[in-house]
Amino acid sequence: MSSLDSTQPPDSTQPKIGLRERKKQQTRETIARAALRLFALRGYDETTLAEIAEAADVAPRTIFAYFDSKEDILFSEESSYLDELKRMLDERPAGTTTVDALREFVGCMKSPDEDDKLRKKVIMANPGLQMKMRARHAELEPMLGESIARDLGTGPDDIRSLLIAASMTAAFESVSQLFFQAESGGEPVSHEHAMAILDQVLEFLRGGLEALQSE
Repeated sequence: MSSLDSTQPPDSTQPKIGLRERKKQQTRETIARAALRLFALRGYDETTLAEIAEAADVAPRTIFAYFDSKEDILFSEESSYLDELKRMLDERPAGTTTVDALREFVGCMKSPDEDDKLRKKVIMANPGLQMKMRARHAELEPMLGESIARDLGTGPDDIRSLLIAASMTAAFESVSQLFFQAESGGEPVSHEHAMAILDQVLEFLRGGLEALQSE
C-alpha cells in the first residue's frame, strides 16, 4: 500500500457507469483537483470554499452537492479507498480470508501520482491535518479486526483478531512511507518493490491466521 492518502481505489472492481454519473464524477474530480492546487499554493487554512468554486468554475452551492467541507475534499481519495477496501472485505468469496481480500486489493493498487504527492505535502505542512489524517487511518484497524474475527469465528474484541489487525495496519503504514522516501531525501523505492514487500508480509500473516483457524 502506499498510504491511505496516496492510492487510488482499484479500477478493476469498479462497475461501468452511465454518462450522467461520469459527468458527476468529472465534476467531483475537477473540484478536488482545483482545491488541491489552491491548498498547495495558498495554504489549506487560507483557502476558502468560494475560491475553490471559482477555480473549479462551478457555483459555490455545487461544491456541497459533492463534499461537506474542505476536509472532505482533501481526504476524498482516502475515503474512497477505505470504502472500497471495506466492500472487498465484506464481499470476499466463501472460503477466503481477510488476507486473500487484502492481497487482491494490493494487486490493484497504483503508484502515487503527482496529485498524491502534492496532497501529502499539504497535509504534512499542517499539524491539524496530520491529526485528521491519523484519525482517518485509525479506521483501518477496527475494519480489519472485524474481518479477521469473522475468519476466526470470534467476537470483534478477541485479542487474536486485534493483534493480527494491528500487525496488518502497521505493515501497511510502514510500506506507505517507502513511496515518499525520495520526497524527504531518502532512497527512492519502486512501486513494484514496495508492493512485493507488502505481499511478503501478508503471506507471513496468512500463516498465523491459518494456524489460529486450525485450533
